[in-house]
Amino acid sequence: MAFLNLIRWKNLLLIALAQVLIKYALLEPFEASYGVETALEPIGLAVLILATLCIAGAGYIINDIQDVEADLINKPEKVIVGKSISEKTASNLFIILNVIGVGLGYYISFSINQTGFFALFVIISGLLYLYSTYLKSILLAGNVVVSLLVAFSLIIVGLYDLLPMITDTNREVQLFFFILIRDYAVFAFMINLLRELVKDIEDVNGDHKVGVQSLPIVVGRERATKVVFILSLIPLLVIVFYVINNLYKQTEAVVYFLIAVIAPLIYVSLKLFSAEKKSDYKHISTILKIVMLTGILSLLLYQFII
Repeated sequence: MAFLNLIRWKNLLLIALAQVLIKYALLEPFEASYGVETALEPIGLAVLILATLCIAGAGYIINDIQDVEADLINKPEKVIVGKSISEKTASNLFIILNVIGVGLGYYISFSINQTGFFALFVIISGLLYLYSTYLKSILLAGNVVVSLLVAFSLIIVGLYDLLPMITDTNREVQLFFFILIRDYAVFAFMINLLRELVKDIEDVNGDHKVGVQSLPIVVGRERATKVVFILSLIPLLVIVFYVINNLYKQTEAVVYFLIAVIAPLIYVSLKLFSAEKKSDYKHISTILKIVMLTGILSLLLYQFII
């Protein structure tokens, strides 16, 4: 259980769920009716998912190794490295998962005749290490990088499944569905960035001790909260605009987004406006994780509304 908690198994399940839904709820249902062509067979998708999860899990491990000192202040009850798992073991697990992830990335890239895509796994692995050891201590840089990587975990399905099959005759259809995936990646980026900033406010004490230049440390917790409140309005307005412009004729989809995505985001904004205690920020972070889940689950709607 300590290992599963170390690699953040709940977060990894969310990534896997998103990738499975992109394949089987967004792309495959339209192969016959719209002529969507995909490159990944079920085993290929499984390899891609496993490669992604190994790299992401390795990222969580190196992050925990680097964050032990801060975590002993911010969340001592959740510290794993140095308690349940030794630092040496954690470091070995980090290396093993990276090797497996990169190896599987090469295999799946080779299997679809796109060996150049293999470089993506090497770059992502390197960025996660750089994030944990350097970027996270720079104002906003770490927040943006890790949120981009979360978004890329969705984009990568389109890269491997749609782009290799583009021809002159199906280009418009393939790009239409790739753009849909991109829209979900943008959603994931916005929600994750918001959550990263909320977590920075929650963890300000430990981060200050280890010298991290997070937003609340640079401008103060109160000002940072107001900044995040303003930023929380961006995904809210973007999603409202998206629903009005793209889904207004689909009553079921509109109702779903209003209840499962828009209403929780309004709640988050209201809570941010009055948040003061650490428990407030922890609650907001949990709600944002739920919004990420409900947003991803909306992929199930497209086979009924397109």
